[in-house]
Amino acid sequence: MVNYELIILGQGSAAFAAAIKADELGVDTAVVGGNATKGTVIGGTCVNVGCVPSKRLITVGTLFHEAMNPPFGGIKYGEGRVEFGRVIREKDRLVSKLRKEKYEDVLKNLRHVTYYRGTGRFVSRNRIEVGKEILQTDKVLVATGARANLPSIEGIGEVDCLTNEEALSLRKLPDTLCVIGGRALGLEFAQMYAQFGANVVLLQRSERILPEDEPEVSSALTGYLREMGVRVFAGAKIVRVAQKENKKWVDFNAGGKSNRIICDHILVATGRKPNTEELNLDKAGVRTDDKGFVIVNGEMRTTSPNIWAAGDVVGEPMLETLAARQGFVAVNNAFTTQKRRIDLNQVPSAVFTYPEVAKVGLTESKAHEKKLKCSCVVLPLEFVPKAQVTGDTRGLVKLVVESETKRIVGVHMVAPHAADLIHAGVLAVKNGLTIDDIIDTVHVFPTLSEAFKLAAQSFYSDIRKLSCCTE
Repeated sequence: MVNYELIILGQGSAAFAAAIKADELGVDTAVVGGNATKGTVIGGTCVNVGCVPSKRLITVGTLFHEAMNPPFGGIKYGEGRVEFGRVIREKDRLVSKLRKEKYEDVLKNLRHVTYYRGTGRFVSRNRIEVGKEILQTDKVLVATGARANLPSIEGIGEVDCLTNEEALSLRKLPDTLCVIGGRALGLEFAQMYAQFGANVVLLQRSERILPEDEPEVSSALTGYLREMGVRVFAGAKIVRVAQKENKKWVDFNAGGKSNRIICDHILVATGRKPNTEELNLDKAGVRTDDKGFVIVNGEMRTTSPNIWAAGDVVGEPMLETLAARQGFVAVNNAFTTQKRRIDLNQVPSAVFTYPEVAKVGLTESKAHEKKLKCSCVVLPLEFVPKAQVTGDTRGLVKLVVESETKRIVGVHMVAPHAADLIHAGVLAVKNGLTIDDIIDTVHVFPTLSEAFKLAAQSFYSDIRKLSCCTE
C-alpha cells in the first residue's frame, strides 16, 4: 500500500490544474489517469477530442468558406477544393504536439506528483484501487470528466452514429450529415461541415436552438446558419433512426409534418453523461444527482469529508477553463486556509460558430426571475463602423442592465470573434461596472470591441444619429 496526501482521479483540465497547484504547495500527490471517455488519453477531453481539434477544424472550414464567399466584390478566387484527409492529419499533428507540450512534459516536471495509468475506484473514503494496487490518501479529488450521451431514440443502438469523438476523425468528407442537437456542440459541427461543403440538416428538440440563450441570439444565429445552407428544424421530435448498408435515415416530426432525412452520417450531440459509474462512489459516501453528476458546493466539496470534485463530472456548464479553475479551487481549499468559491455568474462561455456566440451573466429572463428591475438594449452589429469596414455586419450585442443602478448584469453577443470580445463584459459583470463606466472608457477606433461601448451609449442616444467620434 502506497500513501499520498492527495489522490486525483482524472487526467484532464481539472486534474492538471489541481496537480499543478498541489505540486506548488508541496503536496505528495498521485494522479490516476484512466476514465470512461474512450477517446481521451493524458490531457483529457479538451486537447484530445474537444476544444483543440474542433476549433482547428472550425478555423480551417471558416477560412475555406470565406475564400469561396468573399465579402468584397473586387476579389475573385478560382475554384477551391478541400483536401479533407490532409486537414484531419494536420489536426492530429497539432493535437499530438499540444498533448506532449502542455500535458506530458508538464507532468514530468511536477516533482511531487506521481502518475498512474489505469482506472481508480474507491475501496473506502481514503483508499483507491488502481489495478492490483491500493493507494491510501488523506484527500481525494474526483475529476474523471464526462462523455457523449446517446438519447433514447428508437433504433439508435443499431445505427453507427457519430459522437464528437468520431466526427473529429472522419477521413472522408461526408456528402450529407444529420446533426441531432442544437446547442453548442451540435451547432459547431453542423456549421463546420457545411463550410467544408457537406449538406447538413440540424434537428433541435426545443423550439429554438440555444434555448438557454437570449431569443435574439438564437434567432440571429438560426438565420445565419440557414443562409449558409444548413437546414435547421426546431421543435423536432425524432421518431426513429435506421441504417441500411452505408446509408442512414432519420424520421422526425416538425411543424406538424412527418419528415425523413437520408444521410451518410448521423452526429448525435445531445449532451454528456458523467464518468462516475465505475468509481464506487457509494463506498466513499459521495452523492450524485439523478443524472450521475457529483454534487458539490461552491468550494467544490462533495457530500463526503475530505473528497472534492471538479470539471465536467460535476455537470454544467462544461467548460475547459472552468474545469481548470474548479480543480485549482478544490486543491486550494483542501490544503490552505484561504477558502475560494466558484461564482458561475462570472464565468463566460462561447459557441464557436461563425459569427461566434458569447455570453456572461444573466439573461433578461433570469434577471426577471431574480426580481431585478432591468433594462435591456440590443445593438445590431451593422451600427459598428468596424463591421462595415470588414464587410461582415452579422451579429448583435445585448446588454442586461439593472435599471436603478445602471449596473451591467449580463452581456450577450453574436459577432465575429465574440469569444475574444466577451472578456470586457466579464470584467463588467465581475466588478459591478455600470454603462457609464463603459461609456467613459476610451476605445480604439475602428474595432469590433466598440460594440460594447456603442451598446452602452444606446441607452441614452439613438446610435444611428451619432457621429463615429461621439463620446
